[in-house]
Amino acid sequence: QLQLVESGGGLVQPGGSLRLSCTSSGSTLEHYSIAWFRQAPGKEREGVSCTSTFGSSTNYPDSVKGRFTISRDTAKNTVYLQMNNLSPEDTAVYYCAAGQHCPFITIATAWDYWGQGTQVTVSS
Repeated sequence: QLQLVESGGGLVQPGGSLRLSCTSSGSTLEHYSIAWFRQAPGKEREGVSCTSTFGSSTNYPDSVKGRFTISRDTAKNTVYLQMNNLSPEDTAVYYCAAGQHCPFITIATAWDYWGQGTQVTVSS
């Protein structure tokens, strides 16, 4: 089975930046759409961004557009989420997920494989 691992989370001040990484074992990410989700305490898990197998990318919440960028480095078997100008509202556990179809970013249960999550905390 595909195993996903996220890394790069941590504590940052408002206005700061982080780059999250998602990599895999068992198989490569090459043939999967890869999405980033986040879940804040007491809130529903929500899709943030997705990159398809053919290279398109989409950010979904209006609040992250212009601040978050998803990218894929196939040679490194890694998908990144660059997060800039972070605010406390971005605080959440961020998860990498692998699946078939980026429009399913709106349906968390549609994604087949999940990492363990990495905590992002934005606070002064």
